[in-house]
Order: sequence, then structure tokens, then C-alpha cells
Amino acid sequence: MFASTKKLLEKAQRGKYAVGHFNINNLEIMEGVLHAAVKLKSPVILATSEGALRYAHMKELVALAKAASEEHKIPIALHLDHGQDIKIIQQAIKLGYSSVMFDGSHLPFKENIRQTKKIVQLAHKKKISVEAELGTIGGKEDTVKAKMIQYTDPVKAVEFVKRTGCDFLAIAIGTSHGAYKFKGKAKLNLSLLKEIKKKVRIPLVLHGASGVPSSVIQKAQKYGARLNGVQGVPDVQIKKAIQNGICKINTDTDLRLAFDAGVRKVIKTKPKEFDPREILIPARDQIQKVVEQRIKLFGSAGKA
Repeated sequence: MFASTKKLLEKAQRGKYAVGHFNINNLEIMEGVLHAAVKLKSPVILATSEGALRYAHMKELVALAKAASEEHKIPIALHLDHGQDIKIIQQAIKLGYSSVMFDGSHLPFKENIRQTKKIVQLAHKKKISVEAELGTIGGKEDTVKAKMIQYTDPVKAVEFVKRTGCDFLAIAIGTSHGAYKFKGKAKLNLSLLKEIKKKVRIPLVLHGASGVPSSVIQKAQKYGARLNGVQGVPDVQIKKAIQNGICKINTDTDLRLAFDAGVRKVIKTKPKEFDPREILIPARDQIQKVVEQRIKLFGSAGKA
């Protein structure tokens, strides 16, 4: 049985650490994430985006996650990331996800409230929690893209949470989706985060927060990748964000880069290898290393 995302985040809020949300698309990615979480005795949130659900069937990914939750003794939640299609959100609720996100950040404020409230009512009937988003994250990843960052207004955030009844809120404080996050120096608006935290009592979520580790980039480039200009959010800023109220941090890009680096190395150094298991195991192991680093950074190790 899946853990309650809401309870995991409320515990993190009290303990002043963050729980890692990691996007999964297949077995190898999920195993890499879980091997790290089990090793470090950390709660973990597995997430499926609408793009992942077009790549793999929702029921298949849910079955994998359910099997994992029964196998391992750590809290494992299953979350729908950036839900915009109402039918997909409804299906996730029906299948027993721990939580769903309704991303109405692209909508006018009042319409975002109206639609988010509708999703909250549907989900809460099944005791499923809801993540909402106010403000927009820059960049592009999966099916989500925005030309520019629109910072979250603290005053509107108070009204939004009160009127929608959402359980946790994704805010925009300067992060971007994807590997090419920043043109200049990466900098989060921590003063804005502090102001939002003073006004909003529910757990806060940070999207677009992958670190894009240099060791992984160097490995991928060594074996043929072209990743000039990629940049992530520095660890020191992630730590400050957690200290100032962020309880859930989403990671997707780092997993993709780790997977890419692992696969490229095998194909380049072992051209006669054609067994998919031998090709994918190094990718899984590289993901595990990245997730272990993220869990330690978030402070959730030992919190299972």
C-alpha cells in the first residue's frame, strides 16, 4: 500500500527536511531510485508525468510501484506530476495514487482556483491529496513548458490555498525545467520564499530543481553526448530553500542524464554487447548514485 504523500510532507515540514520526488518512466529508473532510498532508509515519492504515461501504460507503472511498495519497508508514495488532462487525473485517483498534481499555472488566477478546487473535491473523496501550482516555472521538460518565469505572489498564494483547499503548493522562485535552466548565474529568490512561507502553512514544493551534476555530464560527454551549456540548481541553494520551507523537491532531468551516461558508456566501450540487461544495468546504477546524493542533500536519509 502506498504511503500518504501529505503525511510524508507534513512530517518533513516539522523536521525541516525535504522528501525527494523522482520521475519514473520504466523499471530501471524506478529500481535506481528505490535502491538508493532503501539503502539510505529514506521516504520517497515516485512520480509519473503525462509524458511518462504516454510512453508506458498507467496501469503498468502503477503495478510496478505497488509491487515495490509491498517489497520494501520504506514509505513509498505514488504521485501524478503536472496533471493537466482531467481524464488522466481522474484515472490516477481511481487507481489509488497517493497524490495528484493539477497544474493550472498557465490559467488565469480565478480559473486556476476554480479548476484546482474541482480536482481537490474529487481527490479528497478518495482520501488522495492534491498538489497545485501558482506562478510558472521556466524552461521545458516533458509536456510542460513556459517561456518565462512568473514568480508566485505571496498574497495571492494565501487566497489560492484558502479557496482551493489544496494540500501542498508548488511555487515559482526562479527555477526552470530541463537541463538548460539558466542563461546566467543560477539564483533562487530566497527572500520571496521566506515571505511565502510566513503566509502559507501547507508544505511547499520546488519544481525544476535538478542539480545537473558535473560528474554525470562529463561522463556522458566522454562517450558522445553534446551537453554544452547545461546548468542546474547549486546544492547550497537547495539547502537554503529547504531551510526556508521547501518540503518536496522534484528531480527528473538528473535521472535522464544519469541514464544517458550509463547507456552511452556501455555502447561505446562494448560494441559487441547486445543484451539489454547488460546495457541498462549501468544506467540503473548511475541513477542510484545520483539519487543517493539527492537524498543526502535533502536531509531525508534515515527518516523512513
